[in-house]
Formats: sequence, C-alpha cells, structure tokens
Amino acid sequence: MNPLLLAPLLDVAKTLLDRFIPDPEAKRAAEAEFLKMVMEGELKQVIAQLEINAREAAHPSLLVAGGRPLFMWVGGFGFGYATIVQPLLTWIARIKGWPDPPDVNTDLLWVVVTGLLGPGGMRSFDKVKGVASK
Repeated sequence: MNPLLLAPLLDVAKTLLDRFIPDPEAKRAAEAEFLKMVMEGELKQVIAQLEINAREAAHPSLLVAGGRPLFMWVGGFGFGYATIVQPLLTWIARIKGWPDPPDVNTDLLWVVVTGLLGPGGMRSFDKVKGVASK
C-alpha cells in the first residue's frame, strides 16, 4: 500500500471516529476494525485502483492518459451547447420557422462531469502546492 495514501486516510478516519463515537472503548474498537479492513483487503482494492488511475494519468500516451480529459471535454462541450448554443439556435429557429435543435440530457452530463471534477479539483490543489504535472 502506498504510505502517502495511508496517513491522510487514517487522519480522516480518526476525525470521523472522534466526531461520531464518544465512548473511548468503542472508538478504540472501531479504530482497530478500520485498520484491519485497511490492511486485510476491503480498502486494499480501492487503493490499488487509485494507484492504477495515477499511473494511467501520468502515462505520456494520449491513448492511455486521455480517457478522463476526453470525457471532461465532452462534458464541457455538452454543457456549452446546452446552456449557450442550443438556446440561441432555438431562438433563431423559432424566428425563422425551422424545427427546434435537439436538446441535451444535462442530467447525464452532470453525472459525467461531477464524477471527474473530483480528480480535477485534486489536480488544482496539487498545482497550488507546487506539484509538477510531469
């Protein structure tokens, strides 16, 4: 397991346990159970996937590292169309008597874009901290 991931994970767990479990004995038992889960496997698979994602993102090939950026661009263009282009085209079409342009299901765009904004936000945090992208 990546030790860089373990320390923040343990800090978050400790904060949550402090907040939601007031009994010191129950808190110690919950901490022990959490550490057991981390070390034995339930979280091991999640951490392994995070490490794979980090390696993919660092890959120099666009075919390997380009999946997330592709979906972010598609989501961005979709929102641009849905909020700017489509209303303008609808206005023009109605003036000219043409059929309305197609609508975009923005519910699906929200799922894609918000799922990807977490990693994007982390990258922004990395940039603020001065971590290089290459």
